[in-house]
Amino acid sequence: MSGHSKFANIKHKKEKNDAAKGKIFTIIGREIAVAVKEGGPDPANNYKLASVIAKAKAANMPNDTIERGIKKAAGDNGGANYEYNTYEGYGPSGIAIIVDTLTDNKNRTAADVRAAFTKGGGNVGTQGCVSFMFDKKGQIIVDKEECDMDADDLMMTALDAGAEDFSEEDDCFEILTDPESFDEVKKSLEEAGIPMAEAEVTMIPQNYVTLSSEADKASLQKILSLLDASDDVQYVYHNWDEE
Repeated sequence: MSGHSKFANIKHKKEKNDAAKGKIFTIIGREIAVAVKEGGPDPANNYKLASVIAKAKAANMPNDTIERGIKKAAGDNGGANYEYNTYEGYGPSGIAIIVDTLTDNKNRTAADVRAAFTKGGGNVGTQGCVSFMFDKKGQIIVDKEECDMDADDLMMTALDAGAEDFSEEDDCFEILTDPESFDEVKKSLEEAGIPMAEAEVTMIPQNYVTLSSEADKASLQKILSLLDASDDVQYVYHNWDEE
C-alpha cells in the first residue's frame, strides 16, 4: 500500500470520533471498570489501568471523569460485569469485518451486531472466518507536518526502540511493532519527543479491497454506521480501501 494515505483514514476516524465523544467516553469508562476490577484502582500497580487512563487523556476525557470512573469501579462490587466478545463476518463483495465488543449483556450485543450486518446486506460468520486476513500489530502514525526529525533518523530511533517495521507514506510515517513491544516502543518515542497522531494496538489488513459499486459502498457504510451506534461495540476493523 505504498503511497496509501493511512493518516487520511486516521484523521477521518478521529473527526468522526470527535463528533461522538459521548460514545468514546462510554467505551473508555467500561474499559476503566474492567481494568479496576481485574487489577485494582492504583495505576502504578495496574498496568492495564494505566494504559486505559493514557487512552482516556488522549481522547480529552476530563481528569475528574476519569477519577470518578475509577472510584466507582473500585467500590462497585455489585455492578455490571463486562466481558469482551469478538464477532467476524462479511460485508458486501466479501469485505472482511471484525467487531470487538465489551458488554454486560452478550445476547443484546449479539442481536445488535447481527442486525447491523443483515441490514447492510452482510452476514456474521464463524470465529476465525476473517481474522486470518489481518495481523495484530502495534501501529504508530507520525504526521509529517508535526515531526521535525529526518526520516532516516526517525526510522533508526523507532527500530532501536524495538519496532518491527517503518514506512513512509504521502503525509505520514508508519511504525509497526509486535503487540508485546508496543508500549515499550511508544514510551521510547515519547521520551524522544516524537509527536504521535495515533498510537494503538490494532488489526491491520494484509490486503485492502476496493468497492466499485456505489450500492455496495452504501450498504457497507450502513453496517459500519449501525455498529458505530452501539455502545457495546468497542472497535471495528475492515479491509475496505476507503480511498
